[in-house]
Amino acid sequence: MGRLIEKLKHWHTFAYFLIVYDFFAIGISYFLALWIRFDCVFSQIPKSIWDQYVDTIFVYAYITLIIYGVMGLYKSLWRYVSFYELRQTIYSVVLTGGLYYVITILFIGRFPISYHVFGIVFQFFFAVLIRFGFRFVTMLRNSYSTLKVKKNVMLIGAGYAGRMVLRDLNFVKVHDEKKDARIVCIIDDNPDKWDKCIDGVQVVGGRDSILAAVEKFKIDEIYIVIGTISSKDKRDIIAICRETDCVIKVLPARFGNTARMITAANLENITIEDVLGRAPINLKQEDVARQLRDKVVLVTGGGGSIGSELCRQIAKYEPKQLIIFDVYENNAYDIQLELRKAYPMLDLVTLIGSVRDARRIESVFATYHPNICYHAAAHKHVPLMEDSPCEAIKNNAVGTYKTAYAAMKYGCDRFVLISTDKAVNPTNVMGATKRICEMIIQTFDHMVRIHREDLLPALYTHHDDGENVGVTPGSGHTEYVAVRFGNVLGSNGSVVPLFKKQIAEGGPITLTHKDIIRYFMTIPEAVSLVLKAGANASGGEIFVLDMGEPVKILDLARNMIQLAGLKPDVDIEIEYIGLRPGEKLYEEKLMSEEGLKETENNLIHVAEPIKFDSDDFLDKLNKLMYVAYQNDAVETVQTIRDTVSTFTG
Repeated sequence: MGRLIEKLKHWHTFAYFLIVYDFFAIGISYFLALWIRFDCVFSQIPKSIWDQYVDTIFVYAYITLIIYGVMGLYKSLWRYVSFYELRQTIYSVVLTGGLYYVITILFIGRFPISYHVFGIVFQFFFAVLIRFGFRFVTMLRNSYSTLKVKKNVMLIGAGYAGRMVLRDLNFVKVHDEKKDARIVCIIDDNPDKWDKCIDGVQVVGGRDSILAAVEKFKIDEIYIVIGTISSKDKRDIIAICRETDCVIKVLPARFGNTARMITAANLENITIEDVLGRAPINLKQEDVARQLRDKVVLVTGGGGSIGSELCRQIAKYEPKQLIIFDVYENNAYDIQLELRKAYPMLDLVTLIGSVRDARRIESVFATYHPNICYHAAAHKHVPLMEDSPCEAIKNNAVGTYKTAYAAMKYGCDRFVLISTDKAVNPTNVMGATKRICEMIIQTFDHMVRIHREDLLPALYTHHDDGENVGVTPGSGHTEYVAVRFGNVLGSNGSVVPLFKKQIAEGGPITLTHKDIIRYFMTIPEAVSLVLKAGANASGGEIFVLDMGEPVKILDLARNMIQLAGLKPDVDIEIEYIGLRPGEKLYEEKLMSEEGLKETENNLIHVAEPIKFDSDDFLDKLNKLMYVAYQNDAVETVQTIRDTVSTFTG
């Protein structure tokens, strides 16, 4: 904050200096014009014309300063001065000079024509001199500091963004920072720019010239500064750059379609998302907006990685009320603070509680009557759930059932379950419990459709929790859907945070198997597709998101080591520890018994659900709850096998 205040003070000081300078420069400009008109002899200036000059010049100067201010000549950062500032200066000088001529002719008297012509010329000269002179002196000063430069930089991208970074780095000395880098060559795929120079720096060729230019110019760092670039092109360019030992930085995508000032400070280190190169998902979300606007929306597990992103994206669609429900208070508090700052007008409610507590979850539905519920609360860590299968059942299966039951009982319009590809032919307890969650959703949807909600037991854990009150045949109208996707980058439980921690500790990175593969998607991508699928659901579907191409975890680990500026198997060892209990070499999107139906969106598909006996399933689920609350791990796993026919764990 202190540094910002100092910068503002510096900017105001320079603006005041310019105002004073312009005031005197205007007077001097027209004095010189008058002086030249009369052969540079002051005594030859007629007294009547001199009096007209004195009577008008101060008023003219004041008016000119106001017009300069309106045209933005006191707001620009003159170290970045460019054609825009030159154009504004020309407009301002011509406008003020023209007004001066018209007003004097109409109200004061005639000056010699040359007085106005030379006055405008001198006024423009002095206005440009101070402003462009500041940049020229800065450029000249920095041109002599080349020998002090410690890092040679290659700039990839000769567009608007690239030119801004070039000027910032080569011609601007950043305050309070020692300048130690300089752009010495430029790469651009447009052949029309090859062998030409931008601010004295040569465009040496396209991406095929990167490796040769790195060697020729002894490049230390590479800046990829392209405003709009496809994920494939970005990935390909990064792949070439990573063949060098250079530090690589990129312009974040948020600067892609902006005309704001871009500096070298805006560049960031490349991320694993950049390396994987997934194409951004651009969806038309009008249907999502229609579904969420002015609705009460509940997100269970709203403090988690997926739940919190759901809250962020839901908030921008102007819901009537957004309810964050989570058992972990720290996460819930963090997203609450973030959303209150970003959306101060949002009616935000943050509640602490567990979906395992029937009385608590029913009180939430009874109090707030949410129209839509996104159920993201779940235990997700595969190894931990292998060791605690009873807790997996209590939280994932029973918690989902109790939340789905409350949604039906209190008139929720739509219930969206966040599922996982680990539910497909599950080999671990976590995946099997998520498959049970999908079966719960299908059962609820089936019972609502045939108007037999009364056949759904309340599954209360304790006898005094309540009765099956208020649920009569035909009383429910909730639509139940599930959305299934794979791993998301950076989510709780994914390998990315684990690998980052292991790299920070100096290694080794522990990998279960050299051939293990996973599907990956960014959290915002996954959530946007969840919202899209939920908006287009009609009830009973299991939506499957297109996760793109699978990624070898070994390649992911190596990439992350290199992104940290280290060498795999040299600086950071990779150890293979063997597959953990219940872990697959690869994940599947569908069970063999399921078909896949297309939707209007090629990134979202619908699985044809496996048929099962709902009554038999409910009996087994009731038994599952009983053995889980008896904390009988062996019997719980066996009952899971009896319940989920595809479970092979």
